[in-house]
Amino acid sequence: MITPQTIETIKSRIDIIDIVGEYVKLKKRGSNYIGNCPFHNEKTPSFTVSPAKELYKCFGCGKSGNSITFLMDHDKLSYVEALRWLAHRYNIEVEETEASPQQKVFAQTSESLSAINNFAVQFFSNYLLQETEGQQVALSYLKERGFREETIKKFQLGYNPNSKDVLTKALIDNLFNKELLPKTGLVVVRNETELVDNYRGRIIFPIHSNSGKVIGFGARVIGKADKAPKYINTPENELYVKSKVLYGSYFARQAIDKANECLLVEGYTDVISLHQAGIENVVASGGTSLTVEQIRIIKKYTNNLTIIYDGDAAGIKAALRGLDMALEESLNVRLVLIPDNEDPDSYVNKLGTTAFKEFVAKNKKDFIIFQIEIMLKDAGTDVSKKSEVVNTVAETLSKINKAEDFTKQQDYIKQCSAILKIDEAGLTNLVNKYKRDKIAKEEKKQANDDAVLKHQIIEQPEDVLIDNSTLLNQDEAHERNLLKVLLEYGLRNWNDEISIAQHIFNELEQFQFDNSLIEKLFNEYRQAYINKEEPTTKSFLYHSDENLRNLVTAITVLPFELSQNWDEILKGMNIVNRDTAHHDVNMSLAFFKLRKIKHMFDLNQRDLEAATDIDVQMKLVEVHKYLKEEEIAITKQLGTVILK
Repeated sequence: MITPQTIETIKSRIDIIDIVGEYVKLKKRGSNYIGNCPFHNEKTPSFTVSPAKELYKCFGCGKSGNSITFLMDHDKLSYVEALRWLAHRYNIEVEETEASPQQKVFAQTSESLSAINNFAVQFFSNYLLQETEGQQVALSYLKERGFREETIKKFQLGYNPNSKDVLTKALIDNLFNKELLPKTGLVVVRNETELVDNYRGRIIFPIHSNSGKVIGFGARVIGKADKAPKYINTPENELYVKSKVLYGSYFARQAIDKANECLLVEGYTDVISLHQAGIENVVASGGTSLTVEQIRIIKKYTNNLTIIYDGDAAGIKAALRGLDMALEESLNVRLVLIPDNEDPDSYVNKLGTTAFKEFVAKNKKDFIIFQIEIMLKDAGTDVSKKSEVVNTVAETLSKINKAEDFTKQQDYIKQCSAILKIDEAGLTNLVNKYKRDKIAKEEKKQANDDAVLKHQIIEQPEDVLIDNSTLLNQDEAHERNLLKVLLEYGLRNWNDEISIAQHIFNELEQFQFDNSLIEKLFNEYRQAYINKEEPTTKSFLYHSDENLRNLVTAITVLPFELSQNWDEILKGMNIVNRDTAHHDVNMSLAFFKLRKIKHMFDLNQRDLEAATDIDVQMKLVEVHKYLKEEEIAITKQLGTVILK
């Protein structure tokens, strides 16, 4: 983990204009900067950057955040990756916190494997481009396949010479750990002790992580393979986990985001050939069925997935694998089958870029509809097989189970029932049956219904970047207002004795927040204040908790959620050049307390109506009077506040 001190150093050096300006042409307008939004196509600039608040906000698509979230959204980096990117940019040494012995071993091993891979990449590339054997055997083969030298260099393709241990000796000579070499897959152990090259005589395809780090290799035989496997891949290790990697994602991520579509192919050469043809929004699954982790990588960039596979039986079978998982992740899946005896690599070279794009656009088939067509063709006139098709389709449609996908599911039910020539209501009932069966299975795994609900809540993070204030209930709106004034004015003086933050803490001793995330932010602010850390909006904008960062961003970029009465009081008043801190704090506290008191009043009233014991009734009557007096006092305050 990166130390808090390092994070603070990074935060202190960040210049949001510098960072965003790398990707957006900004023009100064008043105290802010404006440009065309990089997250959606627009002709009129609506993307605003505030250097004072260190925030950006697009008033077209609603995207907002800070320098770190900008990098995370634009370059699809994780929080830690964004921090490391910034540290590298500003030449800041990254210090790590003390880790457990297991974590230390894992980190050290990962670092060592990465160093070995980096050496190997350069070794293979040099051997391909500079050495006679590589040029004559491998480079000539790649050029015959249509790969240009700039493409070869872009993907860092290489060649492992056809000798016993040239790479192995080079690694040992450069003092790399002998024991770790077999873990990389570059080297294998023969006769129990002998280390030899594993990929000799093969073309090397480096596999990059989403951030561009080389984490593994694919090694292909040159020409046709006889007894030897066509490809040898890196075994899984601390760096490389096959199910979590999509080949080419590092080179394709921005193109996918821009096109709002991901093309999925099978092999390395398919990806490279399409890139070379100018079709860069493409990745490969590595010849295996899609995993949940790979689907979620795609979903980071787009909800639209088009699978391009060979048109033979094996290609169709491969394409259909992973469909249910893609549907569960709310992807819109289309399928394109390449003609027999062709693959995306050969077909794009045969047709050319324009014709290939036209072919893909023309031949896209809805994945579910295609599946039905294939299954009905296999079933023929067999009634029992057709019944199996109906059940399979219903089970597939039941996977489209997120609330936001309800309309999509209903459309599919309508289309599928027409194709299958069955009653729409009957298919709906069957889909619902599979849903119930799934829920029943899940409930068996849970201790109780509460545990199930808790799991669902955890799985669905709160969307705190809501720009339309009407979507917020009034309770949450006033809770946000209170946090807004705390973040903005907290460190100022309330009077000669205490700060505004301390005043707010004192006023809220008997109250709680309904929104758990807002309460967490409030408590963290208070703890930081107690620790004399002088918390500010900026300090929370770069918090390690993504939900807190998003909440602070939303609170900061949105205006106060004013009630109708407050809005009327302020109407027509010029407060631009006035310090309204005390007024904002008073009003925020008053509205917050008023909402809470009204809830307490309602609960007390309910208890009073249900009470049968006279003593209990008298106590509740006293509470009723107290709450009513407080309500009247606050209402009076809200109705008489005047700005002079």
